[in-house]
Amino acid sequence: MSNGTALPKSLKSPEAAAPGEEAEGQAAAQAAYEIIRPDRQTTPLVLASPHSGDRYPADFLKMAKLDRATLRLSEDCYVDELIAAGPSYGAPLLKALFPRVYVDANREAFELDPLMFEDRLPDAAITDSPRVAAGLGSIPRLAANDREIYGRKLPFAEAERRIARCYRPYHDALLALMRETRERFGGGLLIDCHSMPSVGGQGERDLGRARVDFVLGDCFGASCADAVTAAAEAHLRKEGANVRRNNPYSGGYVTQHYGRPSEGIHVLQIEINRSIYMDEQTLERLPEFEETQQRLERLIAMLAREAQALIRRR
Repeated sequence: MSNGTALPKSLKSPEAAAPGEEAEGQAAAQAAYEIIRPDRQTTPLVLASPHSGDRYPADFLKMAKLDRATLRLSEDCYVDELIAAGPSYGAPLLKALFPRVYVDANREAFELDPLMFEDRLPDAAITDSPRVAAGLGSIPRLAANDREIYGRKLPFAEAERRIARCYRPYHDALLALMRETRERFGGGLLIDCHSMPSVGGQGERDLGRARVDFVLGDCFGASCADAVTAAAEAHLRKEGANVRRNNPYSGGYVTQHYGRPSEGIHVLQIEINRSIYMDEQTLERLPEFEETQQRLERLIAMLAREAQALIRRR
């Protein structure tokens, strides 16, 4: 971030590439994400969808012992479509194009399970986090329903390649968007958008229990002004939705890492119950898809209109 915000080394801009490498790096970055911008950004609101990517590299599909249909069960399917109205209300939309089972942008860069790799991980790798223990590091070991993705160990160079080609370009783009937004508006509000299974799964504290329509995660008040969460919650409840805060999801890496209200950057994570817009097994859109999309459009419209005032309140 600008204006004196310190950035972790893992998210600082990379060193300048050699001329031949620069073009290759730009092409890789373009393949990693897409930014849909309004004609003019008129609000400090920014939308992001890090888990709706569905472009599966051919070499990855050869490595995986699961078929593409099974791997797709881990996607936040259609979340980018559900929030597609953002640019119409003056808010840029960033979406990852790579799938989360390939590399997960909502993790630390080198949050890795050492048992997945044939060579030793660097000392800087994070190997003991709860997410790694659950098989869900930046290079996931498990897909949906706790299925092992690989039949053999990977070289660490594979993790480095995915992080360089997908993870870093996505975060560089997100950093740039938030920097631009804060410089223009004096602050920014990022809504990090996800979907969740309708029932809690293995390793989750709500195992076997049905979930509400939306979960709002603000790291228990640490990642954004309470006014932001309260406004989103009140709006969704008026729409007739069942909403809960921080349970079972209080916010992932993006929420925890970028949310710095004291420095003008507020981040709210929203989890959308998949059963209110899609069939969780076939991945087909339900008739209720359009209703959910319109409900989220109205939420986006409200946040775009009120963001400037909300981020200035506590």
